[in-house]
Amino acid sequence: MEKTQKLKLIWDFKGPAANKTAQHHEIHLKEYITLEKLSLSITGFQDINDMHSIAYMVVMSSEMKAVRDALKPHRGQLYQE
Repeated sequence: MEKTQKLKLIWDFKGPAANKTAQHHEIHLKEYITLEKLSLSITGFQDINDMHSIAYMVVMSSEMKAVRDALKPHRGQLYQE
């Protein structure tokens, strides 16, 4: 994997409060980025359907292991800009 690749780390939230939980989780992701001085500050949340939402952050592949171990995302994928 290239050190310059961008990866999207994803947290899944399910249930009637999924949207609010994903929105709230994004706040903590932004705080973590600032605290750890990560090179990217791309975050967001998205509704998959009315019972499933995600929060995500994009990291450089070189930073992925440290972030993964600290924040334990549910899954990840290559980031498409």
